[in-house]
Amino acid sequence: DTITYSAALSACEKGSQWDQALSLLVEMGVAHVELDTVAYNAAVRACEKGGQWDQALSLLVEMAFAHVEKDTITYNAAVSACEKGGQWDQALSLLVEMASAHVELNTITYSAAVS
Repeated sequence: DTITYSAALSACEKGSQWDQALSLLVEMGVAHVELDTVAYNAAVRACEKGGQWDQALSLLVEMAFAHVEKDTITYNAAVSACEKGGQWDQALSLLVEMASAHVELNTITYSAAVS
């Protein structure tokens, strides 16, 4: 169920196992388990920690297509992934997207963006 998969995704995040996290998201879809914001956030954070900024951004696109809400945690992880990957233009685009979507920007957001 969603809770079990979310726990597994969280473990992938902590271990920087971004590829395993992406596999789990696919598995969730095949098993008809709800892909929610929490699950996607764990996968985005796994991508961030694994240095996969492009995969993190792909997950944001996937969330939009699946009509899954992106929150501050989602964007913070994606902004951080872009910052770590030297993709400052992508990070700035995410800040603009956050503002237009009325998602709260916080200290973590700004810290990641200016790093």
